[in-house]
Amino acid sequence: MTARRINLPARTHDMGIYKRYFDLIATGRKTTEIRVDDSSRKKIKPGSLIRFRCQGDEVLTRVTRIARYKSFDEMFDHETVASVNPLATREDQLANIRQIYPPEREALGVVAIGIELVDPSRPA
Repeated sequence: MTARRINLPARTHDMGIYKRYFDLIATGRKTTEIRVDDSSRKKIKPGSLIRFRCQGDEVLTRVTRIARYKSFDEMFDHETVASVNPLATREDQLANIRQIYPPEREALGVVAIGIELVDPSRPA
């Protein structure tokens, strides 16, 4: 008996996101999503799908890469600021992130998730 390969669909992760970042993802301008590296982020792998949701809208993305860092400062030493938010400086982004994540959450580590839009006319 010969084994055959079965292509299973990639797992889809759901993430809520603020409107200003959702719009950047939906237009393809934001190509790196950053989060603290908690247990749910450890399940995300290249090829995984992420559905970002905001105020009843959603956009589907595919993970292109994962990079882990000790802090947001270290992350911005390696990730381009414009890929995270093309409308803000590094300092502005750090201030915004730290309003979302307190120091004890940042202490979990940081994950930079490379994303690309999934064409809705093509199968995921």
